[in-house]
Amino acid sequence: MRRWVPVLVLILFGVLAGPLAVSSPSAAPTGPDALRADLDRILADPRLAGSHAGVVVRDPDTDEVLYSRQPAARATPASTAKLFTAAAALDELGPGHRFRTEVRTAAPQAGSLLLGDLHLRGTGDPTMLATDYDRLAAQVADSGVRVVRGAVRADATWFDDVPLGTGWAWDDEPYYYSAPVSALTVAPTEDYDAGTVLLRVSPAAPGRPVRVEARPATGAIRLDVRATTGEPGSEPALSVTREHGGDRVVVSGSLPADAEPVEEYTSVRDPAAYAVDVFTRALRAHGVRVDRTGAGATPDGARLLAERESMPLRELLVPFLKLSNNGHAEVLVKEMGRHARGTGSWPAGLDVLTGRLAELGVDPARLRLVDGSGLSAVDGIPPDQQALLLDQVRSRPWFADFKAALPLAGAPDRMVGGTLRNRMAGTPAERNVAAKTGSLSGVSSLAGYVTAADGRELVFSVLFNDFLGGAPTDLEDAIAVRLAQYPGTAQRAPAVARKDTGGTGAESGAECSWTKSC
Repeated sequence: MRRWVPVLVLILFGVLAGPLAVSSPSAAPTGPDALRADLDRILADPRLAGSHAGVVVRDPDTDEVLYSRQPAARATPASTAKLFTAAAALDELGPGHRFRTEVRTAAPQAGSLLLGDLHLRGTGDPTMLATDYDRLAAQVADSGVRVVRGAVRADATWFDDVPLGTGWAWDDEPYYYSAPVSALTVAPTEDYDAGTVLLRVSPAAPGRPVRVEARPATGAIRLDVRATTGEPGSEPALSVTREHGGDRVVVSGSLPADAEPVEEYTSVRDPAAYAVDVFTRALRAHGVRVDRTGAGATPDGARLLAERESMPLRELLVPFLKLSNNGHAEVLVKEMGRHARGTGSWPAGLDVLTGRLAELGVDPARLRLVDGSGLSAVDGIPPDQQALLLDQVRSRPWFADFKAALPLAGAPDRMVGGTLRNRMAGTPAERNVAAKTGSLSGVSSLAGYVTAADGRELVFSVLFNDFLGGAPTDLEDAIAVRLAQYPGTAQRAPAVARKDTGGTGAESGAECSWTKSC
């Protein structure tokens, strides 16, 4: 009987003193603790083994860092570097900044004869289409000029003559995303990939060469068509490549006879020569005779015959950030240098950029930016500084333009969803997450804004480097979705115990239901 005495004592104690304190499973974490646990689980994905994963989440309302992993370690940002460029450009140039393209001459005019040179002068506008050069040509014709005795000269001296950025891969040179940067250029479509030509490749009869049409028509590239038309139903194998350092574009491979036309972009070697070629073709179409073209600075005091202003920067931000246009970033860097230092170069522009970032509270000493687009693998930033930038710009008067230009998750329109249009649809992040994407070989990144479940806006930066295999964009999405589900720091009512389910509480299970990573 003595062995029951302690039990009786404990029962009596429980009756008198209240509920008995016994060991039980730990309660499910809530608030920031649950968030940290869930993000840790996402980042434990085996695809990230041996790679770099830097993640920072900030709550701007409280200035609290809700999550950090390798926050101070620099990583290659890819195109999320454009966030720094866009913010600095808005601060330095202003959202109303426009680029001008002019036609000027210092030569006398005798009736319909222009007794000297005509100068086409650019200041960096990346949105100049062939139709815009046609309108300039019409203005020249309206001025009464019918014959240009001198040359039509390309003036790209607003910027320096360095066409490609530090650390850009030589084998990227033929492609639209690595087109040379110039103060005078042409874009083939309203995506505004300046310095490129759009080639439309169509099949002919089986065994015959394919048909290739350049848009716009130009002599800035020399087409070498080697591709043939294959039998109906055959596998397409088409390649369009501009030879390194040259003007020749080789179209090789094959296209089935029953295939739809294929459109491919190619960069040009000399964007200014491309622009003057397109312009002189337009002049001739408007009845203005031109015999020679060349290059050269516009003389001081030359009179204005025609001009065109670009859209303001606040509008240019949309194709720049939504479509992640590398050329726009580099034009903005050089324009910042020209605006503040009188020199349109990468060194001058990057000096202005880092100065503006310092005014925004970012520490430039912790960044390595050698271009504005993130195309260079030499670029390195820590995620805590990227998240800090996103936090700090919220107080700037141009912030609404900045945020509206970011890709919006799950929005199918290209100029709304941008590079996130096919991601996070059907989740709490859809049309909620506004963020910039980034992608290079072995690099994937996502950084921007998300409204949490309690209505407050969070900022986040995710930088993945040195992974093998495909880009783990689904893990970036899982992080963003989890942040969209974040309820804040308020404690929820205790969940009723569910012994039959083995549950650990109401919060984490409900909030991680979308992704297996949770």
